[in-house]
Amino acid sequence: MPDGTDAAFRAMVHDTLAFAARIEEVRRLFGELIDLSASSYTLLITVRHLQKQDGVSVSEAATHLHLSGSAVTIEANRLSKLGLVTRHPDPQDRRRVLLRVTPLAEARLRQLAPVQAQANDALFACLDAEGFRRFAGTMRGLVGCAEDALGILEHATRRKAG
Repeated sequence: MPDGTDAAFRAMVHDTLAFAARIEEVRRLFGELIDLSASSYTLLITVRHLQKQDGVSVSEAATHLHLSGSAVTIEANRLSKLGLVTRHPDPQDRRRVLLRVTPLAEARLRQLAPVQAQANDALFACLDAEGFRRFAGTMRGLVGCAEDALGILEHATRRKAG
């Protein structure tokens, strides 16, 4: 630590928590603007971003979002019932389910786009293009580090319980 204490570390952790809470709130409000929950909005935008000609698999969406396949399946079922996502078997592997956004979903996302761009620009206004690239790369790395930390803590918890 720079000053021999963990003060800078604690400040960074609290700033990170505050930023994460604000991103969650932004996501919730994006969803609210198109009559969806935050988690439904997140999956919808992910499917739209990742889908190819036939769609995107549940497992690809889950990996991208760092979620379980079952969590994505539950949310995909909700979006399907709302007419925002179609679900169909993968022609290459019938065991896999592919997701695609519907024209209704595209219309809602187009409606959201102007305020979404404005809010996202404001969210990262303190970063220039190079700063954003570095930040995005750092965040990608930190997700992996967080997984390692969780593994350590899960092992310690099991050891304590056993």
